[in-house]
Amino acid sequence: MNACPPIAGPRRRFLFLQGLASPFFARLGEALAQAGHVVEKIAFNGGDAMFWPRARIRDYTGTPEAWPAALAAMLAADGVTDLVLFGDGRACHATAIAVARDQGIPAWVFEEGYLRPGTIALELGGVNVASPLPRDPAVIRAMAEGLPPVPREDGPGEPFPRRATLDIAYNMRVTAARGRFPHWRTHRGWNVFHEYLGWARRGALKPLRERASARSMARLLGEAEAHPFILFPLQLEGDYQVRRHSDLATVRHGVERAIASLARGAPPAMRLVVKGHPLDNGLVPWARIVPRIAARAGVAGRVFYLDEVAYGPLLAASRGVLTINSTAGLQALREGKPVALMGRALYGLPGLVWQASIDDFWAAPAAPDMTLVDALRRVLMAHALIPGGFFAEPAIARAVAGATARLLAPAHANP
Repeated sequence: MNACPPIAGPRRRFLFLQGLASPFFARLGEALAQAGHVVEKIAFNGGDAMFWPRARIRDYTGTPEAWPAALAAMLAADGVTDLVLFGDGRACHATAIAVARDQGIPAWVFEEGYLRPGTIALELGGVNVASPLPRDPAVIRAMAEGLPPVPREDGPGEPFPRRATLDIAYNMRVTAARGRFPHWRTHRGWNVFHEYLGWARRGALKPLRERASARSMARLLGEAEAHPFILFPLQLEGDYQVRRHSDLATVRHGVERAIASLARGAPPAMRLVVKGHPLDNGLVPWARIVPRIAARAGVAGRVFYLDEVAYGPLLAASRGVLTINSTAGLQALREGKPVALMGRALYGLPGLVWQASIDDFWAAPAAPDMTLVDALRRVLMAHALIPGGFFAEPAIARAVAGATARLLAPAHANP
């Protein structure tokens, strides 16, 4: 990669925690080191070292209970100026952010981009609901003044085959080094090799599911004028945004609540379309679960589950979107579609999403204020997002360049 020119300012010491199963953190660390800063990493399992071919790495083999004190001592002893990590929902990361805050050390949190594809998120102290961005629409509008418009984020997403290959390699290393990290517990909701079997089965059945979903979608779109529908894009079971930022224990509970609300409050002609997540591992049999819940609620003929179909055509034909707190809601807002939340989200602002009971959403979904939608998108792009991605090589290069510039901006340098 191209050398990053040193910048004026103090030498900083960056401590990296966990990232994705991707070379992104290693490339970012190299760019920061080339700029003259000290870069170190903590490995919590054998896979963490796989994507860090640098000398400065240490293992954390202690218990979760001992982690806060161990990190606090490390930050103080080593003179760490910046903490870098992916996702604020992993237990070790939530603790680390709090410890860093107590010591006045900025914690830089990466996440998948709010506007996808083509961006990643990088914010101080937290992302999504924990984002430092204001929640006052008037402040958002003021911040957006003078910012450039945001182009549509259409196009191919991250390459799944590469993502899957890196994930498998990472978890093979985790398994091989299990004895060295006796207290490590994954944040994922499934045994990873069980998950891979689910993926294999889903891949084998994909052609059948695509044909069945295409037939159902053609019917829904053809009948959309007489039988309008609200779209419910599923989030991944185990998504920490559901667990931390809603009163729902699981995504299934969200499906149950949505269908019960349809039964209570929707006009008789209104339908609900539940769309599968494109990265679902296939271990939850949604194609059986959704009709079963609908039948119990007395709306069996009004609820449809579609898998292996594109979000865009369904969104275009829908009357609106009901979601727990998925970033799919932001795409719906971009298209001017009414959005209702069952949880809390960064974009859950008056003027953007439905503020009353979801039981009342079905009959009269209100479109968002498009000037506020535009303002929020501009603010997100300027203050929370970076062009690029975590897996494709050209996307990684763009993300590293943008992240390096933001991390080393003079406003963030410690005195």
